[in-house]
Amino acid sequence: MDSNLAAVFSLNLFSDPTAVTQILSLNEKTEQFSLILSAADVSALVQTRAEALSANGRIEIGSATIGRLIEAFSGSAYISQHNYAATLHELIDLFYYYKNETLDLISDNELIAFMKDSFENRCGGSLELLAGRDLQKLAENLRFGRKDYTNMNPEPEEPDEDELEEDKDEQ
Repeated sequence: MDSNLAAVFSLNLFSDPTAVTQILSLNEKTEQFSLILSAADVSALVQTRAEALSANGRIEIGSATIGRLIEAFSGSAYISQHNYAATLHELIDLFYYYKNETLDLISDNELIAFMKDSFENRCGGSLELLAGRDLQKLAENLRFGRKDYTNMNPEPEEPDEDELEEDKDEQ
């Protein structure tokens, strides 16, 4: 790609110049959980978002996703000040990767809610289980058109009557 064209589509083209300020303002909500991000932490999160968007071939205007992830996960029993920023970096990467893997068949808010529920209730705070098991299964369920796509332990689907007739005909 021409370097001038690459500059036009740089990682910062779609970033919100007030993103750091907006995300820092969330510290007022998260301090009740003893979670605070510094300006450097927030700048790094905005950069992680830009890199995740680029790596996944996505475009997004604004930085609301970071704020929604912070609001959803700040009350987690598995997040402390010690792992707060690192966990957010991973969650941002997972969010954009699985937006692609789920073929955008669910909304951003629904994906975040699923991530939070899985992280808290099925994964015991493990990002590895969230990524490698629950989000993988969610994406698979959506791609295969399963009605109850958030069910992580689906019962085998009963064949419909047409399938049963076809099986009888083949025998």
